[in-house]
Amino acid sequence: MVVTTSPLVKTYTLQEFWELPEPGDHSKLELIKGVLYMSPPPAEIHDEAFNNLTKELVRTLDRTGYRGSIFAPRAALWIDEDTYLEPDLMYVSDELKAQMTPGRRTRADIVVEIVSPSNAEYDRKTKSDTYRAMGVREMWLVELDRKEVEVRCFETGKTAVYKLGDVLRSEVLSKIEIPVAAVFP
Repeated sequence: MVVTTSPLVKTYTLQEFWELPEPGDHSKLELIKGVLYMSPPPAEIHDEAFNNLTKELVRTLDRTGYRGSIFAPRAALWIDEDTYLEPDLMYVSDELKAQMTPGRRTRADIVVEIVSPSNAEYDRKTKSDTYRAMGVREMWLVELDRKEVEVRCFETGKTAVYKLGDVLRSEVLSKIEIPVAAVFP
């Protein structure tokens, strides 16, 4: 379950957000247009899928020659004075990185959210809409319950769903091919 504050009661600036204490239970705090969101710590299956996908993505990027950086949890995208998100995983190409202020990621080529029942609507709708508005090129939603990956290309408006037995393909990095079965524990 994602917990949020009411914007009618309190909104936060980025500075106020950064001054908040870390949740003691490893929950994740994010800020969207001044509204604070808290997600519970991930389950073990989330971490296993994350590790599997990270390994596959690193192998594929090395094999295909794409140049850029993979950022893992606790790495963030932030814009304006009131929006800060931590995707489960993101890839930023060297080309895109060169367009941003050093040390401040405002966009990504690909963001990945590993969807748990407790945060499904937040990831699928709230975060997806926010990433699109931020200029993220593509979002992957790893659906643990259904064992599928939904790829949303914000640049083209195309969406594809890849199931076990399929090979995931990226619209923005056309040489990326990852067997979906390799992602799930």
